Amino acid sequence: MKTEVIHFSYQVFNSAAELPAAYNMLLEKAKAATAHAYAPYSRFAVGAAALLENGEVITATNQENASSPVGICAERVLLSAISSVYPGARIHTIAISYHNQKSQVSRQPVFPCGICRQSLLEQQTRQNSPIQLVLGGLEGEVVVINNAANLLPFGFSGKDME
Repeated sequence: MKTEVIHFSYQVFNSAAELPAAYNMLLEKAKAATAHAYAPYSRFAVGAAALLENGEVITATNQENASSPVGICAERVLLSAISSVYPGARIHTIAISYHNQKSQVSRQPVFPCGICRQSLLEQQTRQNSPIQLVLGGLEGEVVVINNAANLLPFGFSGKDME
């Protein structure tokens, strides 16, 4: 038997004010997008904003449905919109924020759910370049991850089906 270790580095900023300007701008767009989320059941509004390699910025929000769990997370809405409007465009960075409407506090970063991690990994594989993630609440600490694949180290891929 042998033991192996998986680890990766990420950055933690005390607040969005400490971020490089491009990340701060993208996170602000994700925060603003939370106002457009359709989250009447969970009251957990998520906004995502992507900076594409061509300089375009696209935003998206989570969309819930009374027939749970058929809602769709902001990350997957964003990936779908980008594929539809800018087919083949590479995503450079995605910022994700949230507003927990059940609480006055949205301070710590939240991370994509499992299906969104898989979807991010698939997009990253398709575009053959890493996607950076900027994760933060409406205030407080912000986490920057330089490669979305780090969130799913044993991800399933098309190669597994060959």
